[in-house]
Amino acid sequence: EVLGEKKQYYILRLPVGDMKVMIPISNGEGVGLREVIDSDGVQEVMHILRQQSSAMSPNWNRRYRANLEKIKTGDVFEVAEVVRNLVKRDREKGLSSGERKMLENARQILLSELVLATEWEEDKAESMLDGAFA
Repeated sequence: EVLGEKKQYYILRLPVGDMKVMIPISNGEGVGLREVIDSDGVQEVMHILRQQSSAMSPNWNRRYRANLEKIKTGDVFEVAEVVRNLVKRDREKGLSSGERKMLENARQILLSELVLATEWEEDKAESMLDGAFA
C-alpha cells in the first residue's frame, strides 16, 4: 500500500548507488521498463565504447541537451554513446561541470546495467568500462 492505494509494484534494486525504485505494474510499459540486456548486448555496449566519438556540437548547451535526450530514451546503447563521447571530450578539451555530472550519471546507469547483465561485481564492471577507453 502506497499513499493509501493498494497496487502491485515492480521493485527495482539498482546495484550501483544502492537505490530502490517502486513502479506500479500497470505503469510498467508506460514508463519505459525493459529487460536487462543479454550477453550480446554487453558485447555491443563494449563495442560502442571502443568506437570513435560521434560528431557533437561545439556549443556546450546544444551538446548537453542532445546527450540528455539520449539518456532519457532509456536505451542502454544510447547511454553508452553518451559515456563514450563525454569521456573522449573530457580527455581532449575538458568538460563543463554540468557535463561532468552528466557523465557520472550516465556511467552509473551503464554500470548498473552491466552488473545486472553479467555476473560481474561493481569493481569488475568499472574496470571493464575504464578498460574500453585505455
